[in-house]
Amino acid sequence: MKIKIIWLIIAGIFLLSSCAKEYKDYTQYVNPFIGTGGDGHTYPGASVPFGMVQLSPDTRTEGQESCGGYYYPDSIILGFSHTHLNGVGEPEYRDILFIPSVGEVTHSKFKHENELAEPGYYSVFLEDSNIKAELTTTARCGFHKYTFPKTDSANIIIDLLHPDGAEEGYIKIVNDNEIEGLRRSHGWAYDQYVYIVAQFSKPFSKSDVFYLESENQIVGKNLKTCIKYKTIDNEEILVKVGISSVSAEGARKNLNAEISGWNFNKIRSDAKELWNEKLNKIQIDGGTEDLPAEQAGQRINFYTSMYHAFLSPDLFMDVDGSYRGIDGKIHKADSFTNYTVFSLWDTFRGLHPLFTIIEQKETNEFIKSLLAKYDDGGRLPMWPLVGNYTDDMLGYHVVSIIADAYIKGIRDYNIEKAYTGMKEISQMDRLGLKYYKNHGYIPYDRQGESVSKTLEYCYNDWCISQIAKALGKEDDYDEYNVRSHFYENVFDTAAKFMRGKSYDRKWLSPFDPLINSAYSEGNAYQYMFVPHDTKSLIDLAGGDEEFSKWLDILFTYQTDEEQQGIIGQYWHGNEPGHHLPYLYNYVGKPWKTQEIVHKILTELYSDDPEGIAGNEDCGQMSAWYILSSLGFYPVSPGQYIYVFGSPLFDKATINLENLPDGKAGGKAGGKEFIIEARNRSEENYYIQSVKLNGETYSKSYINHSDIINGGNLIFEMGDKPNKEWGSSGDNRPPSGNGPSVVSLPYVKSGKTLFMNSTKIELACDTKNSMIRYTLDGTKPSKKSKLCTSSLEILRTTTLKFQAFDNENLPSGIVTTQLTKAEFNDPIKNIEVIPGLNYKYFEKFFVTTADLDIVEPILQGVVNTFNIEKANTDKYFGFKYDGYIKVPNDGIYTFYLESNDGSRLYIDGEEIIENDANHGMITETCSIALKAGFHKIDLKYFQAGGGKGLKVSWQGPRFGKREIKTNELYREKNN
Repeated sequence: MKIKIIWLIIAGIFLLSSCAKEYKDYTQYVNPFIGTGGDGHTYPGASVPFGMVQLSPDTRTEGQESCGGYYYPDSIILGFSHTHLNGVGEPEYRDILFIPSVGEVTHSKFKHENELAEPGYYSVFLEDSNIKAELTTTARCGFHKYTFPKTDSANIIIDLLHPDGAEEGYIKIVNDNEIEGLRRSHGWAYDQYVYIVAQFSKPFSKSDVFYLESENQIVGKNLKTCIKYKTIDNEEILVKVGISSVSAEGARKNLNAEISGWNFNKIRSDAKELWNEKLNKIQIDGGTEDLPAEQAGQRINFYTSMYHAFLSPDLFMDVDGSYRGIDGKIHKADSFTNYTVFSLWDTFRGLHPLFTIIEQKETNEFIKSLLAKYDDGGRLPMWPLVGNYTDDMLGYHVVSIIADAYIKGIRDYNIEKAYTGMKEISQMDRLGLKYYKNHGYIPYDRQGESVSKTLEYCYNDWCISQIAKALGKEDDYDEYNVRSHFYENVFDTAAKFMRGKSYDRKWLSPFDPLINSAYSEGNAYQYMFVPHDTKSLIDLAGGDEEFSKWLDILFTYQTDEEQQGIIGQYWHGNEPGHHLPYLYNYVGKPWKTQEIVHKILTELYSDDPEGIAGNEDCGQMSAWYILSSLGFYPVSPGQYIYVFGSPLFDKATINLENLPDGKAGGKAGGKEFIIEARNRSEENYYIQSVKLNGETYSKSYINHSDIINGGNLIFEMGDKPNKEWGSSGDNRPPSGNGPSVVSLPYVKSGKTLFMNSTKIELACDTKNSMIRYTLDGTKPSKKSKLCTSSLEILRTTTLKFQAFDNENLPSGIVTTQLTKAEFNDPIKNIEVIPGLNYKYFEKFFVTTADLDIVEPILQGVVNTFNIEKANTDKYFGFKYDGYIKVPNDGIYTFYLESNDGSRLYIDGEEIIENDANHGMITETCSIALKAGFHKIDLKYFQAGGGKGLKVSWQGPRFGKREIKTNELYREKNN
């Protein structure tokens, strides 16, 4: 019996060992310096996967090159800060700078040959101080090791001023080896808290701590302190630092939980093990030690891309689950892991779809984190950062993250709550949505980046429609399906481009597709963005051959523009066009996709500091490389397929998680999906044929389930294109959004705010369409009253109308509020004098709301709304308040023209929102006012891309003109 038991144990051990995944040391192929030069904006310092701490050297504080803190061409290190963003386009983070030094030295020269960077570890020799600095991290803590020379003046400086000042802070001596502090800052994240607790391996006395205001503490905005030691030659002093957004006690708990002792090498080793666990999720060497010589650099590119992909989102909670919410309050993460840093405009395209394959468990946690932000802040976020809405970039791509996961079966979260939040964010009236919903597009003369916003909202609405369909919400599906067709309203069939259209439905003219006239970070070539309905886009462009020619021009049309990552007019260095190389598959020419994808993989990525052809953008550039090198890419996240490109490696094994029903999960331990590219070489990048699980496979795309269920995909490669493979209609990627939709009808003429009556004329651009309407607020239908002439309106009325024809789906429903004027009474019994009060701010602002939480640096009186008192051309803001003298009873129309954002208030009511616009854009609104003084307030901010502010009005007895100085007043005693 004992022998039998022993054999059963041995058999069990053998079975477990045979099921375990073999972790290889892929950290040796990671080069953290890739992307630290050029426009990559990455950092080389230490972090763990999805860690809260990114402990890295800083070499500058200003300019685009400072976004990652470290810029490879620099030769001076300022110190080592604890937070960094991975490859973004604006400077942020870089909190809590530690500076080891000797004597009067604060910054030090260094040489790259004296640096070492690997996942979870960084070291450098500081020449001016003769100090070796080494860094490693846990999830919430940084660990420093400084090796000093013999000196009586060894320093460790803690700088809470870096990089650009703070709003609030303190540094306090706790005991003879511990210091705690706070840096509260305002920037891109407009209210950021970073508490620290730092413990030192060598005790110090209070007399060794400098720059303290009192016996043991300093409080203020711009804080530094310095701890001084006497050291013998090669003496090591270690510092471990816990951080928290919640409290110093939270930072202390994090530190005690994650670094209990002083074993630096153990923490470094643990970090390396965490990285290998992630890097082994995809094994590209197929179990062999070496790759062909020409692929050595590509393997480094691949695993560095994997490394960059796992740097964010960032953990954002203490070990006890506490975190600071978007409402500024402290919350507890209940049965989920809270994350921040969701660069959604970038990462919805490739990074999050990659995670649906290799990080399904964390994908659930990411979505729960986004829903927590909905709970705490009241709406789903656009670009959440350390407990803040930044509302940066455009679209509401949080819906893409949720839809893509849900459609792929990753569902361990409250989908009904998620769906409610998705609908709410799509029904807002800000950021151009009020025009999008009721015009079917965003007018270029009402919103900057109008075409880009229209296209991205269309795609987002398609994502919502897919969830509505999955949840059986038929009415919602119909509504969002119609909205997802709105891209047709900005496609010019004559020019064959997406083109700006004005409020009165005229094409922007003159039109040059090379000029950024109505786009975000791109031009008309780069913003052919209809991923969810590519088939209809092709039809609009004139069919397969015409669209194929358009793509040919895209990738070959050269100009003198010097932009990193350009092939023709395709700009790989920025995200909006990342799907475009794959669109040849949709016109039956997948071999052209194979050509251009191979070109991008081999020419726009390299294993040197400038090896990323643009901002890394929190992992998106790397995710494109990872997926494309495997041989496929998600053209339309939210769809169940990936479109084939050209595999880069002979063999890749995806080690899948074992996730029953998309709920539980753990380390890689599930099935394998093995991709082989037989006969592949630098010349043989054309697909000749494909087999999936041993069966001939002729489609130019693959389903998500084919990957996630495990199996084998074999590409036979050659040096000449096989123009037959994948070319027929039934082998092309599916992409259609149902029948065409009747254009959204609109109010062609008539006043929506009127004195006695108004005549409303309705129109629709779809020929032979019929408009039906209601005047009682009910939903129109085919049985509603037919509009055959103008409508005379005598009282306040809710007009709803919809267009129909006999061929297409009905249009969306337009709701227009027609209001009979009710006059605002003037303010009485006030004594006024000429001029406006103003407050002036100098900060990085994302929205005018940011102005309400910071203190002005200057205030006074101006004659009118102007920004001449700004002391900088970069980041600043104004708040104005006073009174406007209205000459007569009547309806007045105000015009607010500004760049980058503004809001106008009359009698305490917001009447114009012109926020977060890039470019001089005019917004307008009418209001009924009685003669006399009315309160007028205005907020304005400028975000570094040009400046301008103009406030105009027109009334019953005068035409449109700028408000005059003799029409603006302030309270005499204010």
